[in-house]
Amino acid sequence: MTEKMYEQFAKVFSTTAHPEKFFSPGRVNLIGEHTDHEGGYVFPCAINYGIYALAQKRHGNTLRLYSMNFDTDTLPFEIAFDDIHEKLTGARSWVNYPLGIVSVLKKHGYKFESGVDILYNGNLPDGAGLSSSAALEVLTVKIFSELLELHIDGVSAAKFSQEAENSFVGMHCGIMDQFAVSMGKKNNAVLLNCSTLEYFYAPLELGTCKIIITNSNVPHSLVSSEYNLRRTQCEEALADIQKVKNISCLCDLSVNDLDEVSFAVKDPVTLRRARHAVSENERASRAAQALRAGDLHTFGRLMNASHVSLRDDYQVTVKELDVLASLAWEMPGVIGSRMTGGGFGGCTVSIVEHDAVEKFIDIIGREYEKRTGRKASFYVVETSDGAGRLNS
Repeated sequence: MTEKMYEQFAKVFSTTAHPEKFFSPGRVNLIGEHTDHEGGYVFPCAINYGIYALAQKRHGNTLRLYSMNFDTDTLPFEIAFDDIHEKLTGARSWVNYPLGIVSVLKKHGYKFESGVDILYNGNLPDGAGLSSSAALEVLTVKIFSELLELHIDGVSAAKFSQEAENSFVGMHCGIMDQFAVSMGKKNNAVLLNCSTLEYFYAPLELGTCKIIITNSNVPHSLVSSEYNLRRTQCEEALADIQKVKNISCLCDLSVNDLDEVSFAVKDPVTLRRARHAVSENERASRAAQALRAGDLHTFGRLMNASHVSLRDDYQVTVKELDVLASLAWEMPGVIGSRMTGGGFGGCTVSIVEHDAVEKFIDIIGREYEKRTGRKASFYVVETSDGAGRLNS
């Protein structure tokens, strides 16, 4: 991948200079889904699939961008830093993620006093729910921070990236994806309190087990899906509950607390949305405790329960994700399996004993295609450090 990137960089930007190399991982959330925007716990890890970039400073005050994944010619997208005001539409809409970063950094007082060329090339499947958008955003922050000496720390990089996706791209996501991508640590997962941003690293000691991501190959687009509707429904439930109980976010509640105040929620659908957020928050906390205690089987049972809640209460799974999860639950050697990411397509994450990995891929691949007519893709992943500069 690297040699082709250098060749393409020289061709696209008509340069013989040797650019700096960067990498930003994707992430998989082991448990704690759709709790980040409700002030709850999440438990993701960065993975060794992600987005690479080559970047260099140059004279002028324009940004030039090129993606080996999306662009079909050798002309970069070019725009003056001062001309970035609103998102674009059309074939190159992917540039909205780095443009959003520029917009947010300028808003926070950072100066762009040099031109920058960036070439991106990723091996994350687009639309799979492995956080390619967050990887692209955080990667761009890291590039600007390093090349332009902006001195942006990891937590701030996550915050700026989330703000760019919320205010510029128009996706009202929580901070989990960006935080995991920016602050990931090899051989660890991160238990993050999304209300306070307090976090700690939990060693991901799986023994002989492996993490397998299964891509349903049902692409999702969270901006155009019902994701924002789910956010609104949770906000409505919170507003109803706040009339009878003093809380700042849904995940301030325990499941017992929610039962006691459920009468205040007018719409049974919004109550189910709230029930998922609250119960999932408890599952994430318990799962981290189980992992620290080396109790993988409890961890796996909590993963399975998470999928059921996402299917029945939050209703963000699709048939294909449910088929993948149910097939995994039936297989010997599978510790746990659940949908991961925003939903409406994308992937499952499974913890599988090493001796069962080949059979898992073979049997689930065949049965999934038989039941859905689609082919699944499988990724046996390892953990990764967060985004940053690589040694060339």
